[in-house]
Amino acid sequence: MEQKKKIPLRQCVGCCERKPKGELIRVVRTPEGEIVLDSTGRKNGRGCYLCASVKCFNKAKKSGKLASHLECAIPDEVYAELGEKIEAGE
Repeated sequence: MEQKKKIPLRQCVGCCERKPKGELIRVVRTPEGEIVLDSTGRKNGRGCYLCASVKCFNKAKKSGKLASHLECAIPDEVYAELGEKIEAGE
């Protein structure tokens, strides 16, 4: 019998839907306090996930969910970088 590989699911902070980890963008607060986008999904620190859609990005930004999940203020540069990455992906 062939065993199927388990696909990890993560919850988007914008729409609260559970999706495969590979479809989402990970935002991380590193131990040093820096906020970065994690394309590898393996950086150390507190992370949260966001769908690659403008709708979810706007909802998470407006509601402040990204900041509350990472337990710190999100700099405008990070929002700009995240917005560019989402727009490039769509």
